[in-house]
Amino acid sequence: MLIRSAFDLQFHLPSPSVVVVLLHLHPSLHEQLRSADELLIEHLGIGAFAGVEPRVAIVPGDYTDSFGNICSRFVAPAGHLRMSGTSLIETDDEPDKGYPDAKQASIADLPPQVLQFLLPSRYCEVDRFGGIANDLFGSIPAGWARATVIRDWVHEKIVFNYNAARPTKTAMDVFTERVGVCRDFQHLAVTLSRCQNVPARYVTGYIGDIRRPYSGPGDFSAWYQVFLDGQWINLDARHNYPRLGRILMAAGRDAADVAITTSFGATGLTYFYADSWEVDAEGNRLPLPGELHNLSVINNTNGSNMPTQTNGSQASPTQIQAANT
Repeated sequence: MLIRSAFDLQFHLPSPSVVVVLLHLHPSLHEQLRSADELLIEHLGIGAFAGVEPRVAIVPGDYTDSFGNICSRFVAPAGHLRMSGTSLIETDDEPDKGYPDAKQASIADLPPQVLQFLLPSRYCEVDRFGGIANDLFGSIPAGWARATVIRDWVHEKIVFNYNAARPTKTAMDVFTERVGVCRDFQHLAVTLSRCQNVPARYVTGYIGDIRRPYSGPGDFSAWYQVFLDGQWINLDARHNYPRLGRILMAAGRDAADVAITTSFGATGLTYFYADSWEVDAEGNRLPLPGELHNLSVINNTNGSNMPTQTNGSQASPTQIQAANT
């Protein structure tokens, strides 16, 4: 199966700012790439006719962070900034797999680099959930059974609501309020997993409408992974059913580690588009079930799905973590 992913993010900066973005696909997918993993950064000008003025390309410096993600750093001039890109990968023609026999390793046997995914982090207050997690899940057999019961519990107890999103929301806030967006579902599931000594990490990427009905404008998405049987396995407390076409971009302890953009200065998001879809061998977009007559709607990229995980205070650093769907 071939999947095309694309994004177009635009900002207004009142003053120059250093920006770090995680917009490339994860290095683990490089062998599956069938095109360049593009990232084009452009300064569009400073006046009312930004975009009409000559565009100036900005070349970032790429580096790999401590979690193995590809990061791009650059200095953005004041004015209008655009980041866009596309990629094409070939992936399995199968939905998410289950691992009913997956075993949970003892902490003493875990690889050293995995141990950090048992500890508290910015949005995952493991130290506040020990008693709660043990009461809820302590009697569940360790391994796949315990990991999936935690996922299912979060899915059933938390209500999805875009209007409940805020950039400061932690796992305890989600547990108390019982409402949030997809990153909040994952933060709570990650926290409860770690409390049961199941290493868990937060990931972000694309989950497009692949062979399922169109669900609205696209976004970057969040899910999480647990470390069982010596491998990282995808779980999703929000989309709690097997999905096709998960495209990994970055993994970390929580959303703070894998923000789509981090700017060290004030920025205002003016346009947002991200999407992922299946194509045929010639690159043509394949229609979705029940939407054969409606490809014009699916192809509409009017930027109406503005992410809500921005930092309205504009304190430095400002992160856009998206992952709301």
